[in-house]
Amino acid sequence: MRTRTTTATTGLVAALAALLVLAGCTAPKENRGTAANSTAPVPAQSSGPGPVTGSGAGSGGGFEGPRPQDQNLLAWTGDPNDAGHVTAQSVAGVGGRITLVRIVLREQITWSNIWLGLAGIDPNAQLANCYLGVYDATGKLVAATPDISPQLMTDAIAKPLALGKPFTAAPGTYFIALLLNGNWATNGLTLKSTGAGISVNAGLTPPSLRYSTLLTGQTSLPAAVNLAEQSTSTINTGWASQWYAIS
Repeated sequence: MRTRTTTATTGLVAALAALLVLAGCTAPKENRGTAANSTAPVPAQSSGPGPVTGSGAGSGGGFEGPRPQDQNLLAWTGDPNDAGHVTAQSVAGVGGRITLVRIVLREQITWSNIWLGLAGIDPNAQLANCYLGVYDATGKLVAATPDISPQLMTDAIAKPLALGKPFTAAPGTYFIALLLNGNWATNGLTLKSTGAGISVNAGLTPPSLRYSTLLTGQTSLPAAVNLAEQSTSTINTGWASQWYAIS
């Protein structure tokens, strides 16, 4: 009896071993591979955003704050969240003068609109011959809007003002030009700003001033201007730099 029991037990063990071998042979490859590599180190995964690429990337490849593309814009003179309230000077102060705000493009774009931050309107204003335009680094007028007087009379918001014809703007320095004409209340027609007066031109001289004026008595934007004649005399009296964006 003891001999028969031992024989039966031995047979059962052999059968179980055969089943285990069979199971191992028929297991899916991915399962066997996982088991074989179960002790291998797993590379660390980052849950944060990847490196910033493109024109908005810094040398360190990290986040550098708001960019125009975050608001469906191509470029701007500064984050609109930082734009303050600007009081337009009197007609005698800025009427007929060309005000220039420098903007530097880091990549080629198709420039179709100039965004202006209109902070306040004068419902009794009488405006005419008001324009926005773009001068290149040589002082050549490369694009301009039609008369924007009607748009300066309604909707005190940030608004796109279309150029007469979009153009391809290569990387480089440009100057957005504003020309106002007519009659308005000094504290009524107001624009948004990213900087105030004198400090905006720190470290700069003509023809590279970031904020300046040119000429007087203009009723349209001339085909060319002499950027070496940039002046800060009006700027230094409090005509703060306007906020602009491009789309």
